[in-house]
Amino acid sequence: MEDLVKCLNCGNCLDSKEKGQHNYCSKCILDLSFKSKDLDHEEMDRNLQKILDFFISDVSSAFRKDPAANSLMEVLTSYPGIKGVLIYRIAHFFWKLSMPFVPRYLSEIGRQLTGIEIHPGAQIGDEFFIDHGAGVVIGETSIIGNNVTLFQGVVLGGVSMDPIKRHPTLGDNIVVGTGAKLLGPITIGDNVRIGANSVVVMDVPPNSVVIGVPGRIVSRKGEKIEKIDLRHGDLPDPLSITVSNLNDRILDLEKKVFNLKEPKKQETEIFFGEYGSGI
Repeated sequence: MEDLVKCLNCGNCLDSKEKGQHNYCSKCILDLSFKSKDLDHEEMDRNLQKILDFFISDVSSAFRKDPAANSLMEVLTSYPGIKGVLIYRIAHFFWKLSMPFVPRYLSEIGRQLTGIEIHPGAQIGDEFFIDHGAGVVIGETSIIGNNVTLFQGVVLGGVSMDPIKRHPTLGDNIVVGTGAKLLGPITIGDNVRIGANSVVVMDVPPNSVVIGVPGRIVSRKGEKIEKIDLRHGDLPDPLSITVSNLNDRILDLEKKVFNLKEPKKQETEIFFGEYGSGI
């Protein structure tokens, strides 16, 4: 006997086609009814005020974080990150009202205009800034704290098909570098920097730097990241530092084995400073 699968919304059994493609029946998917009498108008007023408050903090954040920002008119008209986040704030307002269709349609308009895709169900704090913005994707169950900066190509993605918490949670004072991918319901602590093109699939403790594929946590000796910190390219290179240490040990062994009075001349020149910069 064929297993019965029920619609997550109304509880009716799904037919064979609906089971293969959706968790909802076609009636619920096409239902655009909306009951305005159930709305809490005081809550609506508070949420509308939040949109204005967030807009002011987001625009102010752009001026503080981007040295190329010269005027308010320039930021409002030429910054896709500002426009994308504003459209998200409006879409999120309608999402919290449980209004059908409108939030996702606004999100789609924002993606077409800016190249930034933010699901209206995501939760984002103030002082949020997306620099350049092309290719940024923020999933439905993502939670982002205050004073977070994302660069172009960042993805906060999910790794599950189930309608559960499946996207990352970011704390406060975080910078995510160009092209970084944060996947799954992981938690990123406060004061964290994530390097360009890193792939993070595990939780990250506060006051850390993460680089690499998969992302590796690199200690910064407890130093907190500055509140406004765009140094997503100034990151440690643990491979360079490790190779340098191994090279020093080999030279020391050669000196002991061959009774060399002077160290053998190095044929490989290794450059590394406080953070390491390659070979």
